[in-house]
Amino acid sequence: MVVPTPLRTPLQTPPAEATGPDLACPQRLLILDTETTGLDPESDHCIEVGAVLFHVQSRAVLSQLSLLLPCQSNAAEGINGIDASVSRLEQPWQAGLLYFQQLVASADVIVAHNVAFDRPWFGRGPLPAIEKPWLCSMEDLRWPSERRLKTTPSVRDLALAYGIPVWAAHRALTDCIYLAQVFERCTELDSLLLAGLEPRQLYRAELPYDQRHRARAAGFRWNEPVAKAWSRRLSEREVRELDFSVRPVEPESAARRAA
Repeated sequence: MVVPTPLRTPLQTPPAEATGPDLACPQRLLILDTETTGLDPESDHCIEVGAVLFHVQSRAVLSQLSLLLPCQSNAAEGINGIDASVSRLEQPWQAGLLYFQQLVASADVIVAHNVAFDRPWFGRGPLPAIEKPWLCSMEDLRWPSERRLKTTPSVRDLALAYGIPVWAAHRALTDCIYLAQVFERCTELDSLLLAGLEPRQLYRAELPYDQRHRARAAGFRWNEPVAKAWSRRLSEREVRELDFSVRPVEPESAARRAA
């Protein structure tokens, strides 16, 4: 079996170091998504990878890839519709992963709609580790208010907000294509990307109970990821723009879930 090696390319800075006052907007985005046999990267497996290489200035798709990875079983078949026996049919998935590495190497930034879920699968099993800046289109991009989206919109909601027909769901390449089409139609994309790459930290709102609506209106979420608190990942600029106080959350505190 061909096992791809970790990608080590000139642009290796993590998202927290990827911004600066004179930073140019990244031009090559690799939009990726995974389908998995469960929720735990320690015990489950990635069964499908989808990726679209997108050029920002041209608002154009340069390349795209979708491949199944062989798995013995798929407990999430009811969600993603992938039969594990089909994943084991003969096909050049090893060569596909090598091409995937080339796509990653050519990208400035990796985009996923839920980085917290997708990123941990890479560097495990046959999937290569990715040492590039990551950007979460669900958590890090502040979509224009006129689109009337939730603070953390689904890919489906994003597509519909930009007038893109939703014809399928729960397959990796499908969601990548939706995001690429949203980017094609987003006139504010450059500024959204630059703001999205600002270093962020998790904060909790310091508000009394009867003022909780202010936290909700500012995009904070109750009980997730911080138990019994309104929290959100914010840049220093976004903290300064708030009209109420917030407090940074320690990483170990953020890991605690509500009982």
